[in-house]
Amino acid sequence: MNRLPTFFSTSPCWRKLIPAILFVPLLLGGMPAASTPVQAAEWTDRDIDRAIENALDYLSKRQLPDGSWRIDNIGESTAATSLAVMAFLAGGHVPGEGPYGDQIELGIRWVLDHQEPNGMLIHKTSHGPMYSHGISTLMLAEVVGMLGVEDAARARRGLERAIRLILEAQAIPKNERQRGGWRYQPSSRDSDLSVTGWQLLALRAAKDIGCDVPAESIDLAVEYVKMCANRDQKGFAYQPGGGPTPTRTGTGILCLEVCGVHESAEAVAGAEYLLKSPLEYRDSYFFYGVYYCTVGMYKMGGKYWEDSRKHFFSVLLEKQEADGSWSSDNASERRQGQVYTTSMAVLALAIEYRYLPIYQR
Repeated sequence: MNRLPTFFSTSPCWRKLIPAILFVPLLLGGMPAASTPVQAAEWTDRDIDRAIENALDYLSKRQLPDGSWRIDNIGESTAATSLAVMAFLAGGHVPGEGPYGDQIELGIRWVLDHQEPNGMLIHKTSHGPMYSHGISTLMLAEVVGMLGVEDAARARRGLERAIRLILEAQAIPKNERQRGGWRYQPSSRDSDLSVTGWQLLALRAAKDIGCDVPAESIDLAVEYVKMCANRDQKGFAYQPGGGPTPTRTGTGILCLEVCGVHESAEAVAGAEYLLKSPLEYRDSYFFYGVYYCTVGMYKMGGKYWEDSRKHFFSVLLEKQEADGSWSSDNASERRQGQVYTTSMAVLALAIEYRYLPIYQR
């Protein structure tokens, strides 16, 4: 199923906002009402639209005056800011236009203001900096075509520097089982699927808009992702030889599909694994996983998307708070705070809007 938000049919002015990289952006009239949890068996497409509206209203109120968004346990963050910006883009909003246009521009500029001399996009991280860097690089690749001339030129320069750092980190000498991927630091000599996922999405998005990303770099990363596929239990593991989890399986599927390796044996086996062992709200890193699993299964399409859509959307709609946010029952994500969980939930729910280029089949 590919659809546009239901309120487009009632808004005559939305055609005025079409940028080249989007099909049609979303123009909201007025502030959304507070949301109430939706029972799993009762929701409609309009409930999805409303949940996204309310979530973006919540995120708009959590932006700091300097343009950033924060991770609760560490403070202002390029990762949190980039995820929030992408949530607005996924919901149909664009920089400089509509009710959130100025906030989106502020967020993008704040991320660029925190690019280090080596190209790293980082500010206050409690974990490996390559996580924040990959997420922020992906955001720049998705948004650069939506910006005005001056901001676009600056974003393009920042993106090219960020991509160069990712490529240099991939080229660090590693053994055969680690080759092609990334880990926490640019100098890491091992790899994992989680960090690799963000770098590979960033490279793929940048290549799609004309950045210099060698095909062999994508191919090397794809081979690493395939090495993380579990041959016996199916699904994907954190590192080669490990056991599969739903979150890592969603990551592996999305990486292969985004890179044009459609319906590979590894992705199909992973999708079958997710049908039998779907990600549940009680699982560790549910919000991280729901993004990858939702987008990955959407890319797979057919029965994989139909079953996943019903499951994931039901969980997300039922768990949304009255203020439009989501909170985690798991300590690992609860420490990150509701900007993070809400941004990830929006990125999952907005998949069928198809505004972010990375979402398009």
